[in-house]
Amino acid sequence: QVQLVESGGGLVQAGGSLRLSCAASRSIFSFNAMGWYRQAPGKQRELVATTTSGGVTNYAEPVKGRFTISRDNAKNTVYLQMNSLKPEDTAVYYCNAQRLVVRLYEYWGQGTQVTVSS
Repeated sequence: QVQLVESGGGLVQAGGSLRLSCAASRSIFSFNAMGWYRQAPGKQRELVATTTSGGVTNYAEPVKGRFTISRDNAKNTVYLQMNSLKPEDTAVYYCNAQRLVVRLYEYWGQGTQVTVSS
């Protein structure tokens, strides 16, 4: 069973920064892709950023230029550096991992709250 544990959320003022971490219970090389999603109250969960095992990254338009996803393979950890935070970034942020072996296996963390005050 794969476990993903997020940390690093909290309360920050607009314009501030936070770094989220997602620690996996197995080597992240085993995942075809890992990423961050977020869900604000009353809204659907949406993609924030992803990174593939080959190092290709993808960002949602609202966070481009402000957020950076990175990975430390030795620590089995994926990070999300969030700069220039806005109140609309307020959400629960979830770590996601996907593994394609005959079929797609998908794993989620428990989520970490990010609140940006104006």
